Amino acid sequence: MTDFITSMNDGVWSVVVWALVGAGLYFGVRTILVQLRLFPQMFGAVAEAPYEDDEMLSRDPEATAKKGISPFKAFTISAASRVGTGNVAGVAVAITLGGPGAVFWMWMIAILGGATSFVEATLAQLYKTRDYANNAYRGGPAYYMTRGLNKPVLAVIFGIVITLTFGFINNALQTNSIVESMGRSADNDGLTLKIIIGLAVAALTAIIVFGGVQRIASFTQVIVPFMAVAYIGLGLIVVLMNLSEIPGVFAQIVGHALGFREVAGAAVGAAFMNGMRRGLFSNEAGQGSVPNAAGTAAVSHPVKQGLVQTLGVYFDTLIVCSVTAFIILLSDPPFGEEIQGASLTQDSMASQVGDWGIHAVTFILFFLAFSSVIGNYYLAQSNVEYFTKNPAVMFGFRLLVVLCVFLGAIVNVPVIWALADTFTAIMVVVNLCAIIPLCPVALKLLRNYTDQKKQGLDPVFRRSMLPELKNIECWDDKDEAFNAVPAQTLRG
Repeated sequence: MTDFITSMNDGVWSVVVWALVGAGLYFGVRTILVQLRLFPQMFGAVAEAPYEDDEMLSRDPEATAKKGISPFKAFTISAASRVGTGNVAGVAVAITLGGPGAVFWMWMIAILGGATSFVEATLAQLYKTRDYANNAYRGGPAYYMTRGLNKPVLAVIFGIVITLTFGFINNALQTNSIVESMGRSADNDGLTLKIIIGLAVAALTAIIVFGGVQRIASFTQVIVPFMAVAYIGLGLIVVLMNLSEIPGVFAQIVGHALGFREVAGAAVGAAFMNGMRRGLFSNEAGQGSVPNAAGTAAVSHPVKQGLVQTLGVYFDTLIVCSVTAFIILLSDPPFGEEIQGASLTQDSMASQVGDWGIHAVTFILFFLAFSSVIGNYYLAQSNVEYFTKNPAVMFGFRLLVVLCVFLGAIVNVPVIWALADTFTAIMVVVNLCAIIPLCPVALKLLRNYTDQKKQGLDPVFRRSMLPELKNIECWDDKDEAFNAVPAQTLRG
């Protein structure tokens, strides 16, 4: 089964990778490199307070006390999905199969993917819908495929695929990495330990997922930044201990990626394919998953959340994945041999700081992977809610998520990685079929945003500014936040 799925993936990904590269270049050119040009503004956007929606308040006067999801909370929900096994185990898989050059191509897909992530997140904000019951918003590819592209069939296909991918397959992968790291830490890979860990993670998952989006956002807002900073801190310790070797590691990464240096057991083509695959799995740019989190934020302009999610791509790949890469490469691992995941990162850390490094990575990976389970669940839930809000269906979906979290503890690693690649490729293809034709809409929003910035204004958007855009539910003209500025001043 693993061999069959892997051979199929090789054929599919030979097309998907180039589609992603082409899309990233297209969006980068059309937006005039928005992912680099507006980089400083990303930090201001992520720190903004949640915007108060008058329509929400009119339905629920008490909603003022329970403001919607802030840009930062939406950022952490998406980061919870992004920052996890892909950063620790996924980088290790890429390096063992593709050599050090795989890291270079992970960086490239992040820079190109920044523009792609900007477009898809901005569209998710524009076409989002109000969730009055939870004083929140819902949005994502299913919504912009239906409202913006008028392709409900495409939305149904995407909704099914992302639910299977993030609700079930990717969550099983997170638990699998937790089990692998804990087994390495305890020097025990027996079935009994796997079952115990699986049951514990499944129980914790159930507590969070049955609590609603606000509980999910509150959890990720605390745990993701703390664990990410702790992991980056560990990586910096290793880098500082080997400062004189860092230029050589950079040379090894770039040299192998571009074919200047041959690495035994890892061809340049393998570096390219594995770097691109694992890079996408980690930062998810163009995959259509992150827009589901982007659509939950309460912001004054869709472009602001687009910038926030672009920053998320950089944080995930250029920082967190690079930390793992340097930890591994400084330990001089073998390339092109057996697939290794989190255990390689643990052993590499131990070779630098001692055995306590194994346990430190285990501790951090547990929380990163568990937060990914929660983030993945929310992305899948958003799409289930696109089809139905039936309480019985939602209850059954949550039970299946918890079950897959448990099963991930006892399933073979290569099979899960192969399935994750397959479904990721399907998501990419379907999502690109939507965001490429909708790119002009994102460009209009970007132009509206930059025009306001040039006037020294804090950009806000209302749908009357671009009356040609149809099927927009939110962004009402009556919102008080916009009344202070004359409409003619803001018209872009």
